Amino acid sequence: MGYRVVVVGATGNVGREMLNILAEREFPCDEIAAVASPRSTGTEIEFGDTGRMLKVRNIEHFDFTGWDIALFAAGSGPTKIYAPKAAEQGCVVIDNSSLFRMDPDVPLVVPEVNPDAIDGYTRKNIIANPNCSTAQMVVALKPLHDAATIKRVVVSTYQSTSGAGKAGMDELFEQSRAIFVGDPVEPKKFTRQIAFNVIPHIDVFLDDGYTKEEWKMVVETKKILDPRIKVVATCVRVPVFVGHSEAINLEFEKELSAEDAQNVLREAPGVMLVDKREDGGYVTPIECVGDGATYVSRVREDITVDNGLVLWCVSDNLRKGAALNAVQIAELLGRRHLKKG
Repeated sequence: MGYRVVVVGATGNVGREMLNILAEREFPCDEIAAVASPRSTGTEIEFGDTGRMLKVRNIEHFDFTGWDIALFAAGSGPTKIYAPKAAEQGCVVIDNSSLFRMDPDVPLVVPEVNPDAIDGYTRKNIIANPNCSTAQMVVALKPLHDAATIKRVVVSTYQSTSGAGKAGMDELFEQSRAIFVGDPVEPKKFTRQIAFNVIPHIDVFLDDGYTKEEWKMVVETKKILDPRIKVVATCVRVPVFVGHSEAINLEFEKELSAEDAQNVLREAPGVMLVDKREDGGYVTPIECVGDGATYVSRVREDITVDNGLVLWCVSDNLRKGAALNAVQIAELLGRRHLKKG
């Protein structure tokens, strides 16, 4: 006996990836519904590679009563309206937006890092999925924190355009093509030209000079991993279609050599260590696309601080950073709380 599952925002990048991963991992669905905005109603979308087509239903008229799990990939606006309705109707919401992440009554979960936090979902019937950059980072940090206790994290991100949705990916493609043929380039989705450029700005600016994306990485890491860890982030948009990368400097309470850290990471759930000190002995965004692992490379000691390490972290932001983590939360929820049969 399986579950009745709803994917809200099913026609977007993350929603489509959720459907793909549900099919790929053979999540036990007795019934699945693809739900989106009125403009997508009636269109058909494939359920992974199963050959099964789902007719998209209108979120404005959808009744969540009797459905077990709703995976939301609809953005904060629609989520604010419809996620509480779904939760009130008895459907457990797993939300990919930032709306509920810092709500003290909503668990923020990465299954490899803080699985026990999911037990608090009953307070609102909602579980939050973290920011894409945070998710991959904490998967890499968790085993190292357990081994030597992280005091401080300094992270610079190199985030792909898919993090800004289809419009971001389209802008990179269109600008690249325009440059090659000599046409003018006009930024629309991004504040500056993204093709052949990098932009040190993701989300809105806050009063302290940081951006909201940088703030998310700080507060979410503390909520998921440990509130005592000091975190500072610089988030940068780069001309890559899929795959976020991070350069991470860590300072520990205890000594942890690069070799010991490699051994820890090699055995860590969700982590794939690819760290050869030679040309090409590391992972780049292209290699991680379509994979669910968090890849770690270039582990080395930071000689500027006591007990410091530096590492390179890469992951498919549409998968582990969003859709895969949501499905893994659903699997964890099923094992611990919604057991069927």
